[in-house]
Amino acid sequence: MSALLKYSLARLGLFVLAAAVMFAVPLDISVLLKLMIAVVVSAALAFFLLKGLREEASVQAVGAAQRRTEKRERLRAALNGDEDGGESTTKAG
Repeated sequence: MSALLKYSLARLGLFVLAAAVMFAVPLDISVLLKLMIAVVVSAALAFFLLKGLREEASVQAVGAAQRRTEKRERLRAALNGDEDGGESTTKAG
């Protein structure tokens, strides 16, 4: 399972837990306000509790972005007719 999926599911789980607690507490406030409080509480908890998963997801996302950039550069070089994949830096002159 990818790190980004694990992180997303953990965030969702924290929100569901916070929402369940808000609905279990007998407060006379609207449902929307309870859900908004649950969002804020779950975000604060995720900031501290899910630091490791967040860092793993970040590393995975950066790696994917770098691979896409390299692939795009290779394709661009191939379309321009460069034989070496665009790694030559010779000057015309």
